[in-house]
Amino acid sequence: MSSILLLTSSPRSDSLSTKIASELADKIKAQNPGKTIVHRDLAATALPHIDEPFTAAIRTPADARTPEQQELIKVSDALVDELLAADTLVIGTGLINFNIYSSLKTWIDNIARAGRTFTYTETGPKGLVTGKKAYIVLASGGVYSEGPAAPLNHAVPYLKSVLGFIGITDVETVYIEGVAFGPEAAEKAIGAAQARATELALAA
Repeated sequence: MSSILLLTSSPRSDSLSTKIASELADKIKAQNPGKTIVHRDLAATALPHIDEPFTAAIRTPADARTPEQQELIKVSDALVDELLAADTLVIGTGLINFNIYSSLKTWIDNIARAGRTFTYTETGPKGLVTGKKAYIVLASGGVYSEGPAAPLNHAVPYLKSVLGFIGITDVETVYIEGVAFGPEAAEKAIGAAQARATELALAA
């Protein structure tokens, strides 16, 4: 059965990125009843940061790894399996210091695995996570999709670069922006994001 992998990363209980990303996943599922949603809350359950022993383990051929090395990469292997099993990826994050939450970055560090999610060829790196659709849901206090602050939005370009590197090139973005400009602006931003999510779900 195909699945939707929902990744949320905000530590806030009232997170708009989590709210809209979850709604988007639900709407996609409603259009495709055969799908299941696998939700990984990266803020609630912290992933291990990569370190030297981890790096040594993933660079060791699978059949030569020690039991200790197998244990070190067990979580990473599970995350990669989860990603490969999904045909749809919904990522929710706030814009924090002009980029993504560190919890989401740690997930990326764990799934970016040579030989599993990408490989090196004579013509350069090649993504192995193909045939999938991804949605980025980004919440921000200011407006970063366009205008003078757009160059400070490193989150969406970074995520698109990483996703493209591992083979996911079909990527849509939902912005919830300008929410710091008062209740009326926040309400308008949420409404626009929900309408965008509905539009994307109907096209899924």
